[in-house]
Amino acid sequence: MSDIELIKSFITSHPDFPKKGIVFQDIFPIFRNPLAFETLITHLVHHITSITLPKVPGKKIDVVVGLDARGFLIGPIIALRLGAAFVPVRKCGKLPGLCESVVYAKEYGSDTFEMQADGIKPGQNAIIIDDLIATGGSAKAAGELVAKLGGKTLEYLFIVELTFLKGASQLDAPIYSVIQTD
Repeated sequence: MSDIELIKSFITSHPDFPKKGIVFQDIFPIFRNPLAFETLITHLVHHITSITLPKVPGKKIDVVVGLDARGFLIGPIIALRLGAAFVPVRKCGKLPGLCESVVYAKEYGSDTFEMQADGIKPGQNAIIIDDLIATGGSAKAAGELVAKLGGKTLEYLFIVELTFLKGASQLDAPIYSVIQTD
């Protein structure tokens, strides 16, 4: 079984959650299996080091940005393995100190993401990580925060991509998703 097949075998679907018509892709079973979790982290780090980094001047990622909240589960581990900093993007009012904010569109209304103003220094290279990309709104907001602070987003990484929603078209850098699903 390939690493992608192993990871995919642990993702479960929950119809009509959190509301009717949505099929929720649950990544949490991956975290309950140490082999699946290590396979996921190793797969992502291998992609970054073999595909992403060779295209980067200086061959270094300075910052791994993780989106609230599931990006917090894999982002710090990947940052540690890359020798990079980890910077969280959180919902409004959850981070102390001076923050930059961005409002983004959701399916029904809008929300605000924030990043601490000293989280990224001008010129730093960043990758943005989350569990799933649907319409791309939250990932796009994170990319806007990176740009606001003077950083450069090299790539967006996701465990699952819902391809039919075309979220990748909203983003300012390439994406990599371990699993693509309709």
